[in-house]
Formats: sequence, structure tokens, C-alpha cells
Amino acid sequence: MPARRSPWMNSADGELDDLRDLARTFCEKEIKPNIEDFIANKQVDRELWTKAGELGLLCLSIPEEYGGGGGTFAHEAIVIEEQAYVGDSSWGASLHSGIVAHYILAYGTEEQKHEWLPKLASGEAVGAIAMTEPGTGSDLQSVKTKATKIQDGQGDQFYLINGSKTFITNGAQADVVITVVKTNPEEAAAGISLIIVPTDAPGFSRGRVLDKIGMKGQDTAELVYEDVRVPVTNLLGSEEGQGFIQLMQQLPQERLIVAVSNVAAMEICMDETMRYVHDRHAFGRPIWGFQNTKFKMAEIATEARVARSFVDECIQLHVEGQLDIPTVAMAKLWCSERAQKVADMCLQLHGGYGYMNEYPIARAWADLRVSQIYAGTSEIMKEIIARSLPAPA
Repeated sequence: MPARRSPWMNSADGELDDLRDLARTFCEKEIKPNIEDFIANKQVDRELWTKAGELGLLCLSIPEEYGGGGGTFAHEAIVIEEQAYVGDSSWGASLHSGIVAHYILAYGTEEQKHEWLPKLASGEAVGAIAMTEPGTGSDLQSVKTKATKIQDGQGDQFYLINGSKTFITNGAQADVVITVVKTNPEEAAAGISLIIVPTDAPGFSRGRVLDKIGMKGQDTAELVYEDVRVPVTNLLGSEEGQGFIQLMQQLPQERLIVAVSNVAAMEICMDETMRYVHDRHAFGRPIWGFQNTKFKMAEIATEARVARSFVDECIQLHVEGQLDIPTVAMAKLWCSERAQKVADMCLQLHGGYGYMNEYPIARAWADLRVSQIYAGTSEIMKEIIARSLPAPA
């Protein structure tokens, strides 16, 4: 089957092709040889961030005036794909560049943007966003972390933040954490705000780097806020209570990021399995020679192609500012569940070797499972989609 070129890759000056070459070289040189070390350390090397920043691979869709690349989501998608193609799930760059930086860009003051975005783009600072709590997952309206506005003896106002967060990507390395808090505990959605918390703020600490069944090289951590004091100017937005709306506005891009990585994972799983079934012999012939293998690979190729076509459409719509919430929920639901199905079929075709961590398919199978949970569970995606369906006339 001939290679298919995604329509959003077409650019008159070949800029996106050049970026893909750069991202591919970076991932092959700086990430692929070090994946085992990342897993052993439960985090990537800190210098990986600065190396990426020096090459301009961070914050590609952030305007140049704030130190970014001045590109679009298409630029971010290329880096996400190339990371997936080397089999890595450790580096939290997609969250750093495609999510954290965009909260600051969309809702930050000029002072906040100039303070943090250049640091995120250069890799000097690593970003995280803290939503989930030990007792609160998809129901963000029920967060318990509280920010109380207090005035000191000099008349300066600040927030005192108390609470805890869990499952936080980049949590162990982050220098700045956008934290979801309740500024008005009496309200549900209307009581939520987002506050920029530098991790050197007194009272901020990190708990465990969590031991997961997959994505073992990613520093998913617990965060603790004990009377963390930050200026009221660290609030994102013009007033308190805007946090829930801000989250809802930014979550579609996060879900598209998941879908893009899922499709790339499907494609690399298919490529790895095609190599394996041609090289591995059983009963005197390659595994490819059996009809069951051919039929399974035909299914896998079809799943990957359909998902790719849908995600390509979503990327194009998003670049044009036309991607709606139900459509991206469909993309996230479909791609996350299909990627797991593809990984499972590929693992089965590897036989016993598919269950060994030394084979990329084993790691992909474990890594992909969380895609149906984070950025909104499959069940939440179905609820969003169902609400968009028109009632019968």
C-alpha cells in the first residue's frame, strides 16, 4: 500500500517537511537510545528539554513574540507523531507545548505570557497542569484544592493554596504548574479558577512518582499544596470563577493530541508487526504465509487508515479554527479504543514474544491503555457525543 500524505502536511515552502526531518532526527538521536534509561529513572533526562528548546521543537504553535515557533497545531502534531514513531511515551512535551503553554497564551496577562512562555519554549522551565485529585477525576467541578485570598500587613493580596493532586504528567520535573482550585467552595463550576504556581513556592512539595502499568518513563506524580502562597496576579483570567470555562475551551486540543498520538502508535505497531510476521517462521514458513495472519494484518491496516483519515480531517479543522467539541470527542473515543484493539492484535501475532518488554509491541500495548482514561474517559466522550445528537423531529 503506497504511503499516504496527510493533507495538512502540504505547505508551499516545505516548512512542515523540514520540521518533520528535524523532529525525526531529534527523536532518533536523543530519545530512542535512552528509552530504557527513562523507564529506569521514571522520567526523561532534564537536558532533553533544553536540547529540544535549542532546536525550536517546544511551543511550536506559540507566537514568536513570546519565544515560540509561530506555527499552528500542525507543527505540534509532527513532533507528537515522530515521538510516537520511535516508541516513546516518556517525554511529556505534548502536554508542555500543546496544553500548558496554551492556557497561559489564551488567558494570561502580558506579564504572565512574557514571564513564562519564553521559558517553556526554551526548555528552561517545564510545565504541568494539575486537575485530578485523589477523590476527583473527570468530575472537575468537585475539586477540593482551595485557594483563599488573604491580605498581609502591608496590604498586598495573595492566595493561600491547600490541597493535593495526583496523576500529574511532568509532575516530578515541572517548574510551573497550572493548578485547578476552588476560589469559592460554595459554588460548583462557578467556583473554579486556574492559578499559576511556580514549584519553588514555599509549601509546594511533590509526593511519589507513581508506578504505572504503562508509560513507565513518564514522571506522573503526586503534588502537595500546604499553605502555598502565590500573588493574586498569578490568577489566570480577568476574574475568579472562570476556570471551568477555560478548561472546557482547552480540553478539545488536549483530546486531539491524544488522538494524534494514538494514530501514530497504530501505524508504528503495524509496521513493527509486518516486519515480525515476515521474519518469524513457524511450521517451515514465515508467519505471513498463514491466511489468519494476512486477514489480521488487513484488519489492522484498515483500522489505522480509517483513524488516520479522521484525525487528518480533525487536524485540518483545528488549524482552521473549526473543530467542535463533539467531533474531537469522537476522534478521541475512536482512536483511543481502536489503538488498543490494534495493539492487542499485533501483540497476539507476536505470540509469546509480544508479552516480553524487550519487544516494542509489549510496551505499546501497556502504554496505550490509559488513552481511554486521561483527557476524559471513553464514557465521558460518549456523553459529550450523545448530547450533540439531534432529537427526532
